[in-house]
Amino acid sequence: MADRLYTSLKTDEIISAFRAYTKLDKAILARMAFSFSLVHAGKLVTRSTNFSGGEMKRPSFIANDEVFFRTLISQVHQIADIDENEFYSNKSIIKDHIDNGALLLWGVFQKNGEDINRWYSEIVSRILLPGAKTVKTKDLDILIGRSILQNTDLIVSLNDTSKHANSHLAIMGKPGVGKTQFLLKILSDIRVQSDYQTNFIFFDYKGDVVDNETFIDVTRSRTYRLLQNNESLPISPFILQSYTEQDIQLSAREKAESFSCISSKFGIVQKGALTEAIVAGYAARANSEKPFPDFNDILQIALENYEEENKNDDTLIEVLRDLANFNLFWSHSSSVPPMEKISNRTLIIDVHKMPVLKELIGYLVIERLYKEMASMPDSPIKDGRRTIRTILVIDEAHNYLGQKNIFLEKIIREGRSKGIVVFFASQSPSDYQQKFFNFQELLEFSFIFQSEGASAKALQDILGCSPKTAKDLQSEVARLEPFQVISRSMIKTEEFTKFTAEAFYKNY
Repeated sequence: MADRLYTSLKTDEIISAFRAYTKLDKAILARMAFSFSLVHAGKLVTRSTNFSGGEMKRPSFIANDEVFFRTLISQVHQIADIDENEFYSNKSIIKDHIDNGALLLWGVFQKNGEDINRWYSEIVSRILLPGAKTVKTKDLDILIGRSILQNTDLIVSLNDTSKHANSHLAIMGKPGVGKTQFLLKILSDIRVQSDYQTNFIFFDYKGDVVDNETFIDVTRSRTYRLLQNNESLPISPFILQSYTEQDIQLSAREKAESFSCISSKFGIVQKGALTEAIVAGYAARANSEKPFPDFNDILQIALENYEEENKNDDTLIEVLRDLANFNLFWSHSSSVPPMEKISNRTLIIDVHKMPVLKELIGYLVIERLYKEMASMPDSPIKDGRRTIRTILVIDEAHNYLGQKNIFLEKIIREGRSKGIVVFFASQSPSDYQQKFFNFQELLEFSFIFQSEGASAKALQDILGCSPKTAKDLQSEVARLEPFQVISRSMIKTEEFTKFTAEAFYKNY
């Protein structure tokens, strides 16, 4: 009796990739492949003749379900008595279905733009019972709470173009007053109501969201815990739509600008050196399968250039060394391919363990999202409802708002027509009025929890109320109870509304 089989090399590569995306065990993925092939290929499954992949031990795959597996194979293949060689070996029916099923599952994955959530959804949809009903809606009408005076439900029509200029949203308040629970509830409702077609990319600064297993399950999120368990983002900031000399030069200069916004020590000399190293990195990889560098490439080129010029290590080398050594982004040595797109994925990026580079990680991911957004067609509108494709969620946003992130500003200005939306969570209404960019002007939805030190001017601008009302509200905002919120009123005759916010833990 054979106690193991060996998959094909291609199957081994596919299962390894799916393990990185799903965190599922190898044997579970092999079972999924076997089942998928059994249903869709049946007894016409192609014979597998490649044995150079990974080992699959019989106890791991079969476990305690041997009778069940034999029954399935007998039923589908119409074999009354299956011998051991046919059942589990390198020439077995099980191996044929594992290898064939892996190819089928990978085809579904590619068909869905390598979006793991859409992949899950399609697989599940293929096993729905006849007559089963699915509810799909793009009408993102979100229950946010109950008004305190009238005790009525408050619902925002997030993507209704007849009511709102855009869907950008900000939640403001001191720690511990309920703003994170409110944010998670809104995001969960969006995922469910959109049938998981609206995605989000969440930068978790405190590490509390990434540990919320219920939220991860409800939203079908993929988590990345940077500087933990040697986990990295399978994202390359260097992937471009095209690799012309002009595109490479522009991208290199933009990254140099991003680096300079993070550190005051990053001057003109460092910007020039980084631009030069990035351009050289593209040149070195120009004829390879993946014609773009990684941070290891850029670091080595910069070090060589510094050595030739007898220059000492400086801020540029320090930052590049951290990016390369901490293994934060995809590298050419990775066994998992880089994401072709990030706009069609739901990700939680946990940066709370990082002593430095938190903002730079955000800059590079935001730049990548903007580049994808710029190449998208306009988001479709049906019955006045615009499809929201992706939400960029920035927790502890005051860490970003004071810096000149040109890509964040462009997403806020240009994202409406593309279906790209920004959600902020920060500590004060005053965070959104920066000298170089007034974020507040482009926020359609603003929710103020208990905040201290909020200026009357910020409250007036956010709520659209009179100067006197804003001044009176300063003390009320400071005394709000947890989950009490003040926002712009949906009734034209009222200057503001006060309500009790819905919490994620009470709804899911």
